Amino acid sequence: MKTITAIMGSMTLLAAMAVHADDDIGIDQALQLQQAGTIKPFEQLNAAALGKHPNGTVGETELEQEYGKYVYKVELRDEQGKQWDVDVDASTGAVLKDREDD
Repeated sequence: MKTITAIMGSMTLLAAMAVHADDDIGIDQALQLQQAGTIKPFEQLNAAALGKHPNGTVGETELEQEYGKYVYKVELRDEQGKQWDVDVDASTGAVLKDREDD
């Protein structure tokens, strides 16, 4: 089940990044950053976000550069149906923000 979640999360990341390529880091650059070891693998970043909401489902994701660091932004929905915005430091995997979406 975790493998399916990771694959679905990666597919969601690719789709979300393609849609937001003008505002965020594009998929090609994101993959280069990952291959260079600058950012953690997307599956690991999704797992960090899901660590805050273990039974949640990853929705839209974005990779942005903010204040000199790469931030992986994850929207997820918990098992009660609440939507959460979780920001993860893409270089370290540390959760920077976890707040309920209004």
